[in-house]
Amino acid sequence: MIIWIASYPKSGNTWVRSFISAIFNTNNGNFSFKDLKQIPQFPIRQQFQGILNDFSDINIIKKNWITVQTKIGLESKFKFLKTHHVNCKIGEDAFTNFDNTLGVIYIVRDPRSVVTSLLNHYSLNNYLEAKTFLFEEKNWLGFKREKDKIEVTRFPTLISSWSTNYNSWKHTSKNLILVKYEDLVKNPGEEFNKIVNYLEKLLNLQIDKTKIINAIKSTSFEELSRKEMSEGFYEGARNKAGIGNRKFFNLGPENKWEKLVDRNITDEIEQKFKNEMKELGYI
Repeated sequence: MIIWIASYPKSGNTWVRSFISAIFNTNNGNFSFKDLKQIPQFPIRQQFQGILNDFSDINIIKKNWITVQTKIGLESKFKFLKTHHVNCKIGEDAFTNFDNTLGVIYIVRDPRSVVTSLLNHYSLNNYLEAKTFLFEEKNWLGFKREKDKIEVTRFPTLISSWSTNYNSWKHTSKNLILVKYEDLVKNPGEEFNKIVNYLEKLLNLQIDKTKIINAIKSTSFEELSRKEMSEGFYEGARNKAGIGNRKFFNLGPENKWEKLVDRNITDEIEQKFKNEMKELGYI
């Protein structure tokens, strides 16, 4: 069955996924980016090969979301998958279901902070564009528009808006643990141990304490940034169409949205997402 590592983009998903990879895909907890490939994103083209011949039609793809997840779930006792996809139904087709889902780790981040990372990651022109990106309900990644033609540059992923993404997983998830990016920044040891406790209970296993300590150290933001420079990272920043390759671990904990984003834009974000931001203690 699948354990989802889900989030809106630029919310700390790769940080959490790196830690989990260090725990489950290494012998001693010392992380390397090559280990991360064992926790792939969903959906990606390779997962649908042998099932689909046409990768350009979302109507065909969405009818096979569950089929592919069932196939993945049968390959091992449990499988971690990363996703930014909103947990929704499109027509009659659900993104996932309880039969395929063992648990969900959902990472959430203050949208005023997210908007600064979106600017860099998707090569947007300014914070107004980043805010529009954050608000867009029909926000698909993996499409490149040229006049009236749509070219699929990467596998289509519907991320929707920040609030819709968050609410979709919060309200419809099985065995959910919610992780706030800001808590990870303030106290990574405590927060990562909460994830460990969650996984030990969910999977009925015991994780070595030394391995946990090594995993926390080797996946600090500073270490991940250093490893990106020395090892390279295949998930480097791209534009919305999936083109380009820029530094992934950019500002991290040094991202001070208060100093970077115009007040009128943060006011709009606070108004748009008021209920969710109050619920999460952001305002």
